[in-house]
Amino acid sequence: MQVDLSSNSERTPLIQDISSNYNGALNNPAGIPGKVPHTNDEDSTTFTTNDGESFDNVPRTKRQLGLFSAIFLIFNRVIGTGIYATPSVILRTSGSVGVALLMWLLGALIAAMGTTVFIELGTGLPRSGGEKNYLEFIYRRPEFLVTCTYSIYAVITGSAAANSVVFGEYVIHALAKEPTWLNTRFVAFLCLTFILLLHGSLLKWGLRLQNSLAMFKLLILSAIALCGILSLAGVAGFAVKEDYEAPNNFQWNKMWEGSRGDANAFVTGLYNVIWSFVGYSTANYALSEVRDPVRTIKRAAPMAMSAVTLVYIFVNIAYFAVVSKNDILSSKRIVAALFFRNLFGEGTERALSVFIAFSTLGNLLSGQFSQGRVVQELGREGLLPFSGFFASNKPFGAPLAGLFTQYVVSVAFVILPPPGDAYLFMISLSSYCAALINTLVSFGLLLLYTSYLRAYAWKPPFRAPKLVVVLFAISNLFLVIVPLIPPASGSRTYEHLPYWSHVLVAFSVSMVGIGYWFFWVKWLPRKKGYKLAREWVLQDDGVSRCVYRKIPS
Repeated sequence: MQVDLSSNSERTPLIQDISSNYNGALNNPAGIPGKVPHTNDEDSTTFTTNDGESFDNVPRTKRQLGLFSAIFLIFNRVIGTGIYATPSVILRTSGSVGVALLMWLLGALIAAMGTTVFIELGTGLPRSGGEKNYLEFIYRRPEFLVTCTYSIYAVITGSAAANSVVFGEYVIHALAKEPTWLNTRFVAFLCLTFILLLHGSLLKWGLRLQNSLAMFKLLILSAIALCGILSLAGVAGFAVKEDYEAPNNFQWNKMWEGSRGDANAFVTGLYNVIWSFVGYSTANYALSEVRDPVRTIKRAAPMAMSAVTLVYIFVNIAYFAVVSKNDILSSKRIVAALFFRNLFGEGTERALSVFIAFSTLGNLLSGQFSQGRVVQELGREGLLPFSGFFASNKPFGAPLAGLFTQYVVSVAFVILPPPGDAYLFMISLSSYCAALINTLVSFGLLLLYTSYLRAYAWKPPFRAPKLVVVLFAISNLFLVIVPLIPPASGSRTYEHLPYWSHVLVAFSVSMVGIGYWFFWVKWLPRKKGYKLAREWVLQDDGVSRCVYRKIPS
């Protein structure tokens, strides 16, 4: 098979290198060398080979995401509520303004490395599904094991329970009501239902709202940063009100005052910073719906994460320019509320609640949009029960079944766990599962560079520097190991559970996937006397998927 790479290597996917090695599982489902058919509006078949769209057999009309939609998808997913509250947590763990800002810069560096790594993976395997595709490509034996195991993790990590409850709390605040368990959960339920109906039946309108909220979020955070810088510069009208302590956080001796040498505290703070940047791989989950995916991901991811980094750094500077260190550490209010109070007065707190609610809604829309595609890709793989149902785009041209799966899980996590340990446990479990997956992906990418996996012929259009991949793998390992470190004396992760509870469950969850794999792939065929043979079929909605035939052994 020959594919011309000379015309535009930047836009050429990895089809020519892996189609024979990967048995057509991730590409070339039609079995046509070098090309994959796409059905257009007239149901005729056309072929492309140089833009990444040929990698996955989906209707051209399904590719709704252009460059700006991909940028906003990532931007929305990364920035949720953290930037409004996390800076105070980072300051407490670091002890000084200077070290806190260094932590944010270090987190931005780690996020840049992660972005680079996922650009390589996305250009090499430009198909929806994200980590699912990369794990399947790297860890091929035992066959189907990694897919069965990942499917359990995908459902857990895709839960939107935490942010939907945060959305509910700030909506109640904005309405000047007292938040309770019932009213916040009810608003969270309405929010999740709205997202399901919007993304599941009105795809274009969902993208328009998603993009609009991202732009709104960018404008608000840019305004916060500008106001803080104007206050720092002493511009009239932006001075801290006389009723509140004037900050001196940027005087050199004050900037480093109180810096802590406690390694555990530093690690805890850095852990929070790293999680504030998580989401740079979001577009990788929906590449089958991106136009010109190879070229787009190479531009969208760096642009989105550059915007996120600038916003984070300048908003932190704005907070420290307006709110004193003592005020941040002693107050129980989030730092954004203190910022608005110091500049504009107490009456602006409701406006802040509106801003945070909209920011959270954008984050939820982006997260559920991408996670619904992951479930759809698991359905296309043919290993889930009712795979045809999950793989379909019927009836509205969107993965409604995948979105509904994430909706059910999220609603269950919102309603069933009581406040306290159980709810925090769910959040920690989701985060830790994501860390485990990314650790396997990053170290797996390193394996692709070795002679051990040279036969896989990994030659993507974009290559991350090896040092970047090594450092990113180490940072992921860091996220896996840190929760195993006992908390400092006097502090507790949970009130009643051991601090390592979510770690134990995260590893135990894999046993469910392994058990399903053993039953469906090994035990049942051996007992019934057949072998599984995989083939690709084209559904009525134009989306291809795997089916498994039982061949008598």
